[in-house]
Amino acid sequence: MLRLLRRRPTPIDPTAWQHTRDAVPWLRALEPARDARLKALAERFLHQKTITPVGGLLLDAAQQRILAVLCCLPLLEFGEQGLHGWSQLLVYPAAFRAHRSHVDAAGVLHEWEDELIGEAWEHGPLVLSWADVEADLAEPDAGFCVAVHEMAHKLDALDGLMDGTPPLPRAWQRQWAADFQQAFDAFATRLDVDATPRIDPYAAEAPEEFFAVCSEYHFSAPAVLAAEMPAVAAHLRRLYGRSPLEPALPVI
Repeated sequence: MLRLLRRRPTPIDPTAWQHTRDAVPWLRALEPARDARLKALAERFLHQKTITPVGGLLLDAAQQRILAVLCCLPLLEFGEQGLHGWSQLLVYPAAFRAHRSHVDAAGVLHEWEDELIGEAWEHGPLVLSWADVEADLAEPDAGFCVAVHEMAHKLDALDGLMDGTPPLPRAWQRQWAADFQQAFDAFATRLDVDATPRIDPYAAEAPEEFFAVCSEYHFSAPAVLAAEMPAVAAHLRRLYGRSPLEPALPVI
């Protein structure tokens, strides 16, 4: 009864959806079934989440749809349960500063400022830079997608631990953890001798960043990811489905 009484998401008008498809390069190659799923996810996102522009930024309805679609791309196969646990998307005009503090083993407090283009709080909002979202849309095959990166963190946190492994069936989770750890260690070692890696070096910061960065490559440079880390690419293809930038299989 409660489900029946709950207000349903407002459908996105077909003309508005076509405009969104035109604005987001990753949508143009989606098969009809996945396109319909993404539309339903975006409608759910706009229904459940509060999109809050800050720092003087203004976002119209079309821009909010773009944000919803980008955040829902990693949920095409995972489903709307990937939206659980948070309620707000904060959007800055450009990169923003975040205050950090840490108490070391000697009890000394260290404080500093980080400049960020995105952030995902484990039990709080998702934060994005609109300028960087626009940059990702302008170069969809450059290996970057900040919205996907931060949504990967949200998926990672669903099991209560942000460690680079989203909630998966047990056997798959064990294989995922082994393959990702091996790839993470190899990548970190390779950075000692390779000054120009094909994968963003930020992936070596921590296992959770490795997962998030590789997720960006799945959507924006899948051929690079498959060539550099085939086992990781295979896991992400299973989690996210075929990348929209992969060539479509021929119809036989």
